[in-house]
Amino acid sequence: MSAEILPTHTPTMFAAAVARTVSVLRSGGVAAVPTETVYGLAANAFSGPSVEAIYAAKGRPAHNPVIVHVASANLARECCADWTPLADRLAARFWPGPLTLILPRSDRIPDVVTAGGPTVGLRWPSPPFIQAVIRECGFPLAAPSANPSDRLSPTCAEHVAQGLGDRVPLIVDGGRCAVGIESTVVDVTGPVPRILRPGVITAAQVAEAAGLDAKGMSAASKAPSGDGPLRSPGQLTRHYSPRARLRVLDWADESDLARQIAPELSEGRPVHILTHTRIPSADRFPNVSFIPDDPEAFARAFYGYLHDCDARGAALIVVEALPPGGEWDGLRDRLLRASAA
Repeated sequence: MSAEILPTHTPTMFAAAVARTVSVLRSGGVAAVPTETVYGLAANAFSGPSVEAIYAAKGRPAHNPVIVHVASANLARECCADWTPLADRLAARFWPGPLTLILPRSDRIPDVVTAGGPTVGLRWPSPPFIQAVIRECGFPLAAPSANPSDRLSPTCAEHVAQGLGDRVPLIVDGGRCAVGIESTVVDVTGPVPRILRPGVITAAQVAEAAGLDAKGMSAASKAPSGDGPLRSPGQLTRHYSPRARLRVLDWADESDLARQIAPELSEGRPVHILTHTRIPSADRFPNVSFIPDDPEAFARAFYGYLHDCDARGAALIVVEALPPGGEWDGLRDRLLRASAA
């Protein structure tokens, strides 16, 4: 059975979609909903069986926790055992928005949400639709990306339908996501914030909001190691992957690019290229897309481009290496994981 898809582009449609989504979630079901980062597959975060349905629909491994979405500071505090001063500073600066805070979990959060770990990721998203749904439900929403596990995150309702359309009852169409990649995740359980997953909110911005200098933030920017439960999603080696093979390359000119992908070219396999600076000619490379070397514009278009390459039958996707700078760290992270063997 294919999913019901509800538009939201008029006030009447918006209200109807909120009511229908709330009905599904209150009954213990799941629904795909838009956020500013990517579309999420949502369920009642206080209900273990409801969240288990997310894992089943996605084929998500049980050791990979999910983020809990709230629509008020009070609801965030219900989800954690200790709302730290550092969390207060970062939430005041970045919420609502694409920042997830890792905090000690409260006893209201079931094990399945945190993969059995002692902490929970909390985020207050900015779009009015998901905020309205959370307020009407009266409970927070567990909502990882609405895609099969390890595959490309969806940034429009069509992407969700292509990946999960026969596994979920409802998809809400809120248009294209404004940010385009997943949230920055910051561990705030200690005195110094630690970036567990980079995103469009940079380490420098987090450091500034926390009252630290760049050096202090850099020294604490790596996720903790160990064999225990993951503290954050987005830490698996291979993640955010298209069906096609993906390579990140730098090239001096067309000949250099052709040399680096000679096996694919000689075999006649479809090669698609995403570039921002060195644009090869269409005569020699017919499948070329250009995104300006602006990190926000690149992030908005990134997953959509990869989805399009898969839909067009690409065997290899070549992405031009990104410019230096911390504002590109989130995209570098996604490319690293998408290209992992």
